[in-house]
Amino acid sequence: METFENLVRAEFAPKNTYLNTASSALLPARTVTALQDAARLRAQGGPLDPLFADVEACRAAYARLAGVPAERVAAGATVTLHTSLVAASLPPGAEVLTAEGDFTSVLNPFHMRGDLKVRAVPLERLADSVRPGTSLVAVSAAQSADGRIADLAALREAARDHGARTYVDFSQAAGWLPVTAGAYDYSVSITYKWLLGLHGVAFLVVPEDFGELTPVQAGWVAGENPWDSCYGPVAELAHSARRFDSSPALFDYAGLRASLELVEELGVDTVRAHDLALADRFRAGLATLGRTPVPSPGSPIVSVPGLGGLQPELARAGIAVSARAGNLRASFHLYNTAADVDRLLDALSG
Repeated sequence: METFENLVRAEFAPKNTYLNTASSALLPARTVTALQDAARLRAQGGPLDPLFADVEACRAAYARLAGVPAERVAAGATVTLHTSLVAASLPPGAEVLTAEGDFTSVLNPFHMRGDLKVRAVPLERLADSVRPGTSLVAVSAAQSADGRIADLAALREAARDHGARTYVDFSQAAGWLPVTAGAYDYSVSITYKWLLGLHGVAFLVVPEDFGELTPVQAGWVAGENPWDSCYGPVAELAHSARRFDSSPALFDYAGLRASLELVEELGVDTVRAHDLALADRFRAGLATLGRTPVPSPGSPIVSVPGLGGLQPELARAGIAVSARAGNLRASFHLYNTAADVDRLLDALSG
């Protein structure tokens, strides 16, 4: 059996110190090969059936990672589009509770409705702020700006006590944090971060009864028999969450299939242990430099106040990090090593 180290080194060979998975992940070698094969298929005029099969393989793989049946998983392009579906399902005047400063994709469609009561509170007070009359609580499992992790267990209990639905964005968590999508009414994730995929794929998990969602963006792929639904109104919507699908960017799924196979092969628990060990090494090193990051225990995302302006200088030195909300954000994933952490610390100490 191949070791974690052997598998990772066979798939990744970055030319720099890449500590920016919270923006987008490096692509595994097998994913690049799959993309080339898909492009070659198109170039040669071959049938696209294998690429459509990739969509279903990716749906099934994400369902396994999320712990739900594939019939509950819809495939689309972005978190924003899936959030829009959830927003469209709410009655006028419904209250949506959100976390202050959460990522725009999980917030803005509720604001754009114009007839919803959107209330924002600090992340740490989210569960305590659910109240009678709250219709939906929407939050990212891990905050993009600084890696703070929401107390999802407390949120789930508070929402249940007040009859509110829950909508959780796992975009900064799926791939390193075990996802229990069945514990929430709706959950969503893009795939180009910790799942090692490409831009243009996002999965939405819905309840078995679809949770009062209306497939307002349904096209031919949302039909029970898609190839019989190409002309005129769709006569019969899919009996599964596929009714909420949008037309797939086929190359993206061809690559994602290979990426998800690697994630499953390595195992989320193993990836998590690796990522968190590196993040903790960085936090310990920051302490020796007299720097205090935003508290985000148990997260592979570390945000350091006051250092965001160093991002261009670090980029010129071959160290890829992000500047977010004025902070320097480093994020650690399976292709990173202790040497990567130490190189960043050495650069910051200078």
